[in-house]
Amino acid sequence: MTPQVNTERGPLRRALDGLYALGGGLAALCVLGILILMLWASLGRMLEWRVSWVNDVVAWLCAAAAFLGMAYSFRNGDFVRVTLVLEWASPALRRWLEVFALAIATVTIAYLGYWAAMFTYESWAFNDIAGNMVAIPIWIPQMSFVVGSAILVVAALDECVCVLRGRRPTYVVRVEERHARGDFSEEL
Repeated sequence: MTPQVNTERGPLRRALDGLYALGGGLAALCVLGILILMLWASLGRMLEWRVSWVNDVVAWLCAAAAFLGMAYSFRNGDFVRVTLVLEWASPALRRWLEVFALAIATVTIAYLGYWAAMFTYESWAFNDIAGNMVAIPIWIPQMSFVVGSAILVVAALDECVCVLRGRRPTYVVRVEERHARGDFSEEL
């Protein structure tokens, strides 16, 4: 049986792809926010404004950008993959190795997400306030970790189910599409 490319565009597929795109879009907005705040801080330092609070917000936005964008990056083949064993395996064995790796990834990310959610819940329950220049409830920036982990576990489970159904992993297809266009930028 030859693996198929996932071309179905039913409502569930559109919703999942929209979820991953939403995470990627939010991550991009965080990066834009970092840019704006860093420019603001640079200008503020020249004009002797108080801008030390910017460092706290930029740190939270960096974390948010990383976690919110993970599922989008994963699905587009932008994560580092070590494929040495896969290259030697037959197509049937490669498929089962992908399923095995995706299953482990799903469980691991779910475990990470569970503890991130518990940690964030405790911050909310104890009304933990950030001890830096910006005194806000710390659960607010921590939510990006929880939301990003949740989206990533859905993406890993989605890929696992797709590969189990005989389709090629989306991250493999997207990398091959970039290579077919002559784009090898991720290889640099």
